Amino acid sequence: MALYSFVLLVLLFFAAIVHAADLYKVLDLHKSASEQDIKKAYKRLSRKFHPDKNTDPGAEDRFVEVAYAYEVLSDSKKRDIYDKYGEEGLKAHEGGHQHHANPFDIFSQFFGGGQQSQQVRRGPTSVTEFEVSLADIYKGASIDFMIKKRVLCDHCRGTGAASDGDIHQCSACGGSGVRLVKQQIFPGMFAQSQATCNECGGKGQIIAKPCPHCGGAKVGEHTATYTLEVPKGAPEGHEVVFEGEGDESPDWEAGDVVLRVRSRGEKGGWRRKESSLYWKETIGVDEALLGFERNLTHLDGHVVTLHREGVTQPGYVQTIKGQGMPHFQSSSYGDLFVEYNVVLPIELSSDTRRHLAEAFYGKDGSRERDEL
Repeated sequence: MALYSFVLLVLLFFAAIVHAADLYKVLDLHKSASEQDIKKAYKRLSRKFHPDKNTDPGAEDRFVEVAYAYEVLSDSKKRDIYDKYGEEGLKAHEGGHQHHANPFDIFSQFFGGGQQSQQVRRGPTSVTEFEVSLADIYKGASIDFMIKKRVLCDHCRGTGAASDGDIHQCSACGGSGVRLVKQQIFPGMFAQSQATCNECGGKGQIIAKPCPHCGGAKVGEHTATYTLEVPKGAPEGHEVVFEGEGDESPDWEAGDVVLRVRSRGEKGGWRRKESSLYWKETIGVDEALLGFERNLTHLDGHVVTLHREGVTQPGYVQTIKGQGMPHFQSSSYGDLFVEYNVVLPIELSSDTRRHLAEAFYGKDGSRERDEL
C-alpha cells in the first residue's frame, strides 16, 4: 500500500482513539459477548471495511475503529479494565502512554499472510435456495432466518479436552502423528514405511479427560439467527454471501453460507420475467364489448388504473409502462403486461341485456329505426 495511504490510516487510527465510541458497539456486540463472538465480529467487519476492498467514504475510519476494538476486547486483561474503568482506565493502566498495534498488522495476524494463509484449510461452503415473495423483491426487504450449524465448544475452545492440562503428547509416536512400520520382504531384509499412529489417530496428542460439555467432540450444535437483505429488483438467483458463517471446526477455517434468492409465485397471478411483471385480469362479456375502468392493487399496495375503451379481445395483452419490477441497482422500472381473460356467462342477466341493447341500439331504439 502506498506510503500516503499508510500514514493516513495511522492518523485515522489515533483520531479514532481520541474520539472513541463504545468498543462493543463498534463490533455490534453486547457486553456479554464471548471470545468467539468477538473474533467472529472482527472477522466480518474487518473484511467488510478493509481499504483494499471497500472504497466507500468512512470505510477506512471504520476499519481502524474495528481493529482497535478487537485489540482491546480480545485481550482478557485489557477487556476487564475497559469494562470497569473505560478507556481512561486503560490509559492509566499503561501510564498514560498507550501503545496501539497497527490495524494492518492485526488483520494480517488474524487471517495469516503469504504462504501461511494459503495453507489454511477452508471448510465447506453451504449454498441454499431461499424463496422470497415477489412483493419483497419489488419493495426490498430484511428477512430474518435461522441456520443450524456446528460451532466450536465454548468450554474447550475446540480442543476436546476438559482443560489444557489434559492434553498430552502421544508417547507412541512422539507427537509426530506417524509411526515407522517394519515389514519383512525376504529373510534378513526389511522395509520401513510410515503409517498413521493408531494411538492418537495421527493427531500427535492424547486427551486424558474429554471436555464435559461436548464429550470430546470439540464442536456442538448451535442455531444462529441472521438477516437477509433483499435489494429491490434482485435478479433470480441473486447470491448473498455470509462470510465465515459455515460449520466450524478446529481443523479448518469456517466456510461461507450462500443464500441464492428465488421468487415464489404470488396469489392472484403475479409473475415475473427479469424486469417485467405479468398479471391476468378477468373481465365480463359486457366489459369486453363496452370498455371498463378498474383498479389493480400492485405488489407494494399502490393502485394502478386499468382502462379500456371499446372491444377487448380475449387474450389481449395491455402494456403499462414503468409499472414492472425495479431494475436491479437502478431507479428505473420495467413494464407491466396485463392479459385479459373474458368470461362468458351461462345466461345474460336483465341488466346486461339492457346495457348491450343500449350500446347497440341506443336508449330509445332510434339506431335500429334509422337503419331500417
